[in-house]
Amino acid sequence: MSEWTLFEVFVRSKHGLNHKHVGSVHAADTTMAIENARELYTRRSEGVSLWVVPSALITASSPDEKAPLFDPSDDKVYRHASFYELPAEVGHM
Repeated sequence: MSEWTLFEVFVRSKHGLNHKHVGSVHAADTTMAIENARELYTRRSEGVSLWVVPSALITASSPDEKAPLFDPSDDKVYRHASFYELPAEVGHM
């Protein structure tokens, strides 16, 4: 017997809102993953949209990497437009 793929499930509860991670399902393919996710997470009309993503394809940062990834941009002067003069016609920016 082959093992089914683990999929992470994201549901959008209303139009205009973000999708939120609600759990996981095992499935043989993406079609089955959507069907399983619908049965488990939106049986009572809790959502308007579903995303399923194979867990193996999700890459996340580690909490240990917080400082290098999320340092404030104040120390990165190349991100600030301060290396040229604005023409007088532009006015204040």
